[in-house]
Amino acid sequence: MIGGCYSLVLRCLCFFLFVSTMKECILHHIWQYKLFVQHDLYTTDGRPVEVIDVGKPNMHAGPDFFNAKIKIGKTIWAGNVEIHNLASDWNRHAHQGNRNYGNVILHVVKKADVPVFRSDGQKIPQLELSFAEDIEQNYQAMFAAAKWIACEDKLKDVTPIYIHAWKHVLMAERMQQKVKEFDDLLQKTKGHWEETFFFVLCKHFGYSVNNDAFFRLATSTSWQIVRKCSSDLFQLEALLFGQSGLLHGTITNDDYICSLKREYEFLRRKFKLQPVDNLQWRLLRLRPDNFPHIRIAQLASLLFTRENLFSYVINYQEVDTLAQLFITAEVSDYWQSHYLPGGETHAPKPKKMGLSSVYSLLINVVAPMLFCYGEHKQVQELKERALTLLDKLPPENNHITRKWKAMGMEINSASDSQAFIYLYKNYCEEKKCLRCRMGHQILAKTRVD
Repeated sequence: MIGGCYSLVLRCLCFFLFVSTMKECILHHIWQYKLFVQHDLYTTDGRPVEVIDVGKPNMHAGPDFFNAKIKIGKTIWAGNVEIHNLASDWNRHAHQGNRNYGNVILHVVKKADVPVFRSDGQKIPQLELSFAEDIEQNYQAMFAAAKWIACEDKLKDVTPIYIHAWKHVLMAERMQQKVKEFDDLLQKTKGHWEETFFFVLCKHFGYSVNNDAFFRLATSTSWQIVRKCSSDLFQLEALLFGQSGLLHGTITNDDYICSLKREYEFLRRKFKLQPVDNLQWRLLRLRPDNFPHIRIAQLASLLFTRENLFSYVINYQEVDTLAQLFITAEVSDYWQSHYLPGGETHAPKPKKMGLSSVYSLLINVVAPMLFCYGEHKQVQELKERALTLLDKLPPENNHITRKWKAMGMEINSASDSQAFIYLYKNYCEEKKCLRCRMGHQILAKTRVD
């Protein structure tokens, strides 16, 4: 009984904090975009206020807005602005003793329930923000909506040119996110671009089902060892299949698999290798052509065919040329007649990557890596080539893009699909409606008198 009461109290507290945070986010949005009533503004002690510049949003610790310019009475102040739902939140968050808040020139609140002071004891002017109730009501209605995305029934109100501009911003954010992700890998490889490309390629080589397993396979194997084996397809297969763990425990009299095992044992002892746990590989609900064994065989063929993949990629820009690099990577003779080690044989069948799989690698590996390389080398032409490649590639077809299309969004290229996938995962799912330009325009439809 006590445990149940405690759980109820905890849930109520979490809900209170959630609602309080949401209301504060609304105030941030209203202040940033000047959606508040801007005439007859007065501090709580009766001095007239003119907001010359609301300042720049601060995404880190410290006051909410930097470098604001506010005229209070006859004096123009330059400094920071802090925003709270209740004035008493200033003390609740212990800002009164924090010197980082010493340059706050205005405390913007929905309700000024107490006076507030800086760490030096000086009283801070406070402004109770007045705005149309529809703004808060609309946001709360959007936020609480049981829909795929909060603004689903209001997207038709967003100006098409506004959406078009927002897509370009989203693509820029997406690319910068990739740059950061690749920077982490570059640090691990000590700036080795071919090795980093190998890691990124493997991370996206197993579809969403086996991507993590492929990435672990790549990072468990020294790139230098891969390079040493890449001139011999059989040896390269032995290395990759052995490191994958997929040969471990395989009991078969199949001559080829036994040969792979013997070769891997030689490589394992020579290079002191440790295979990946084979239990992480998934075959359930995969078509045989997409089994990890076939994908590893394709990867081996690709690495064997092109010794320096990344160097090749940065020197070509046509979609067809780049696609052919991956399409021509055929599996070795054994895997043309097998799907599993020692499994049933079938009539030889070339197992090339399908065009949709190739396009996925161009979208998620080649274009972002090209952009990242251009960013590091400060070569704008490479960055533009990466974006042009996405413009030329067909859009991805998945449950996210299909939903957006059903709501009337135009998705005509990979650039469009990437933008809308990024939007959904980084804004819609996170309920960051106030940071979304489409969400902003929907809320800004409410006019402030």
